Amino acid sequence: MSGPASTLVWLGLLPGCEAVALDFLTPPDISTKFPRPFLYGIVGICFFAWVVYRTWIYPFLLSPLRYLPEPKGGLPIIGHMHLRVARPVGEEPLKWIQEHPDADLIRLRGFLNSEALCMIGPQAIAEVLVTKNYDFIKPPKAAGFLARVLGNGLVVVEGDVHKLQRKHIQPSFNFRHIKELYPIFWRKSVDVVKRIRADLVDEASKTPPGVSELSFWAPKVTLDLIGIAGIGRDFHTVISNEDELAQTYEKIMEPRFEIFLLFSLTVLGARWALKLLPTDARNVDRWFTLQTDKLRDLCRQLVVEKKRWMKATGEDSADLLSKLIQSNNFSDNELVDQVLTFLAAGHETTSSTFEWATYLLARHPEIQSRLRAEIRDHLPYGISANLKDVDLGEILESMPFLNGVCSETFRLYPTVAQTLRVAARDTSIMGYPIPKDTLIAVPIYGLNRSPKLWGPDSESFDPSRWIDKDTGKSNNSGGADGNYSFMTFLHGPRSCIGQGFARAELRALIAAFVGAFEMELEDDSYRPIRTGVVTTKPSKGMPLKLKVVGEWSKAH
Repeated sequence: MSGPASTLVWLGLLPGCEAVALDFLTPPDISTKFPRPFLYGIVGICFFAWVVYRTWIYPFLLSPLRYLPEPKGGLPIIGHMHLRVARPVGEEPLKWIQEHPDADLIRLRGFLNSEALCMIGPQAIAEVLVTKNYDFIKPPKAAGFLARVLGNGLVVVEGDVHKLQRKHIQPSFNFRHIKELYPIFWRKSVDVVKRIRADLVDEASKTPPGVSELSFWAPKVTLDLIGIAGIGRDFHTVISNEDELAQTYEKIMEPRFEIFLLFSLTVLGARWALKLLPTDARNVDRWFTLQTDKLRDLCRQLVVEKKRWMKATGEDSADLLSKLIQSNNFSDNELVDQVLTFLAAGHETTSSTFEWATYLLARHPEIQSRLRAEIRDHLPYGISANLKDVDLGEILESMPFLNGVCSETFRLYPTVAQTLRVAARDTSIMGYPIPKDTLIAVPIYGLNRSPKLWGPDSESFDPSRWIDKDTGKSNNSGGADGNYSFMTFLHGPRSCIGQGFARAELRALIAAFVGAFEMELEDDSYRPIRTGVVTTKPSKGMPLKLKVVGEWSKAH
């Protein structure tokens, strides 16, 4: 605290506190000159004065942020805290953006009207994410919790460590390397299509068309994808689930209320409250620690075996872990951190995005049919064909409507709906002074649906917005103005390094799935709610009616 606030504290609180200290530390004959009730009264008055100042006088009369717009619905004492934690994440910030279309910054008030900020304009976002990126860090308590699952990799680390890691990891994600991974993505996408199709054949005699729960299959196929492409290990979870590392990881990532509770209490600095809860919730921290320790040990064993195999065979491999080992820039512990990050970032995000894509396509059969026609036109060989000699990367990336569907899904349903930052030092945003420890919110979901940035149809599913009307080729803007309209992968030094990887995975999955099946929602009225702690998924899964549409007509 600085300025008038600190002045009041020093002039008011300290004399009273000093008097209380003297009362206990000096002889009785001195303390009797200042009776205890009198001294306690002084301290009480000073504390009350500080609360009044901090809660009403400073935020409404003296704060340099007091002229910024605020959301409607603020309450006494707690300000907008109830709106900041509202679920689904991102819905409230979207309302703020709609209420204040010309604002760059929104002021949010918390407990005792403490101040936080929400970035909703391009200039403010540019300062936080790009020009002053290292002035703002991820909330330490949240980052500490995430590090238990993600390791101290790119998602968690800050400052010079982040710069160094990104510099050495970036080459593994260049476009040439992504092109090498497309056959892996396609092969695993075909595997899951065949498994689902086999299940539907068994089910067809009962209730055709068969119903498949995609929320069961999506995590399995994406875990297989990142297993081979990320760390060079085929988990075979689509076929079976016998790999110990995959089993442990699935246990940790299983949606559980107790994990959500542990995360929330950790972020609030109140893990002690677990002791007051029922046994299952009280023991979750110990269970979580045992599982994450086991996961880290298994990843360490994987790294050691991988290095030993590479040294013995001298063979090169296309997976990301092999590239990092060959670079000689990481210790074994640092490689373990990156493996954990690859597993989480490359699996969970693509899994949920794939589910949302099928939901959107099931609700828009005309878009689904147009996409299927494009897929079959560009890949006329069928999913059972041997595509070894086909440049899959070139083909999938050249489909404008497929790319439009992928981009539009990423826009409407970003896996991470909001990212938070904390001012690491006294700084400023757009000339406004920002004290150290001020919380900063970047509402990804809201910005991706902003009417000002995307027009009146900002919440409509329209893949065509990503296709240039004159050339018929893909564009990178979706027709929106500015660089900060599409925020799913962020921008600046902390932008998602695996954006190309994620897009390639999704292209392959959607192409194989839509090429093979016609899909409808099992319940046409189902409107899933986004749910989750860090990443968001459909609340009740994604049950789909699937009809096999047959092989492509042209042999290869």
